[in-house]
Amino acid sequence: MIDFATLPLYLTAVVALLLVPGPDMLLIASSSLSYGKRVGLFASLGNATSGLILTVLAAMGVSALIAMNPMALEALRYLGGIYLLKMGWDCLRSQPAESPTVAARQGLARLLYRRAVFSNLLNPKALIFFVLFLPQFVSSQIAASSGEQMLALGLLLNVMGLAFNLLLVVLAGTLGQPLLKNPKFRANQNRFMGCIFILLAVWLLASQLPQV
Repeated sequence: MIDFATLPLYLTAVVALLLVPGPDMLLIASSSLSYGKRVGLFASLGNATSGLILTVLAAMGVSALIAMNPMALEALRYLGGIYLLKMGWDCLRSQPAESPTVAARQGLARLLYRRAVFSNLLNPKALIFFVLFLPQFVSSQIAASSGEQMLALGLLLNVMGLAFNLLLVVLAGTLGQPLLKNPKFRANQNRFMGCIFILLAVWLLASQLPQV
């Protein structure tokens, strides 16, 4: 369901996009650094989940309809910014982190999974990306419909993105091991994550949405 003539160009573009630092990379790296590889893994899976949802929406044409409505995009941007600010505020207000139990780590992993899902879904730039990027590689030279091709392209993008993010988790989680054993860092790691979420909120609210 992908035109193999355009596949090398598509793979090159995807690799280039993955290497550009963005909000998703910041969230996954900081989660792995602050709380360990398990939490970073769940943040990566949350990001992949939202990517799959956006892929299906793009293939169905729903995302294009939303992206053509400027008011809907602005509302989504403000809603996403407010959500990230709330997450940041909750982290800043939380008690200093102690060495977590197994149950606590599992709860934290699930929490970061949900946060990664919603932070990406509420980012209108992610929606616009799927509207603008995937159709460029839809070919009229094969029998598959545009929706089928966009679904296949989006799935390939998500697989490559997940692999890249898992590598990021391993690197950041390994670097973060000495920090997790440091009592001073543990006492401030929730504040660190709070600042990350607030930075992401400012990043989203201050960014200009591209015209579709």
